Amino acid sequence: MTVIVDLDLCQNHGQCVYAAPEVFAFDEDEILTYHPEPPQSQHDKVRTAVTACPVRAIHLVGGP
Repeated sequence: MTVIVDLDLCQNHGQCVYAAPEVFAFDEDEILTYHPEPPQSQHDKVRTAVTACPVRAIHLVGGP
């Protein structure tokens, strides 16, 4: 699974950070950072983050 976040679309609501804090975080400038290829153990949380994003800025490519 590859995670792609459209940072131009992202409005920093933070729902992804709450859903999958091991994958998504805000840096010191409040810019979203993320792991583009999270471990299998985080896939369910990442899928939750995708559906939680109110602006649909997170997309998944490949993976189960």
